[in-house]
Amino acid sequence: MSRRVLITAGASGIGLAMAQAFADLGDRVWITDVDPGALAQAPSDWHSTQCDSADEGQMAALEARIAEDWGGLDVLCANAGIKGPTAGIETMELSEWNRCVAVNLTGAMLAGRMGARLMLPQGKGVMSFTSSTAGLEGMPFRAPYSAAKWGVIGLAKSIAMELGPRGIRSNAICPGSVSGARMDRVIEAEAGAKGKTPGEIRALYVSGSALKRMADPQDIAAMAVFLASDGAKMITGQAMAVDGYTYNVDP
Repeated sequence: MSRRVLITAGASGIGLAMAQAFADLGDRVWITDVDPGALAQAPSDWHSTQCDSADEGQMAALEARIAEDWGGLDVLCANAGIKGPTAGIETMELSEWNRCVAVNLTGAMLAGRMGARLMLPQGKGVMSFTSSTAGLEGMPFRAPYSAAKWGVIGLAKSIAMELGPRGIRSNAICPGSVSGARMDRVIEAEAGAKGKTPGEIRALYVSGSALKRMADPQDIAAMAVFLASDGAKMITGQAMAVDGYTYNVDP
């Protein structure tokens, strides 16, 4: 029987790879995104909604639509996030900090709350929250992003404790460096902040991986699919790194 799967920020990058991976298994897919152009490229048999994951009203409207159309939810991939500012803490703008935390952490909470409301009546479900290895180790010049992603792990673990007795599992996925347009923007910003070339920054990220490559979006999607499967039925409250064992990204 096909599952009902929601992926926030599912129209590009990691989210799109997740959506495609679940669709390939025959699951029903619903994606959200803030970019209407990206949503317009989604397959016609997917549900899609333009939605800001940090906006409580928009998320409430999405919850109502899913409840009406699907009657519940089996898998939530709370994937929405932004890179936030690249700056030293002494020059950090509060407005940039607040927006980064709102999208990455508050958006994850709103998604988790919605998932709980849709899953609890049926007594089962699986949630995964996209965190980052920056949420495990910290990252210089990316304090708001790192702080928010640490919070996402705490959120996922707390939900696992709260809802586990009622049949719902919750985990965090912690990607390392993932190839794609978003990583290109991160590298450009970091190069500017550190006075290096983008090529030098990219080489540092690659050299810091034991596998000597960046992850692909499909690598992260594979973890989301696994965590939603019966093979992971005893895995909850975990922060799962998918990073090729990154041990030294900023020597």
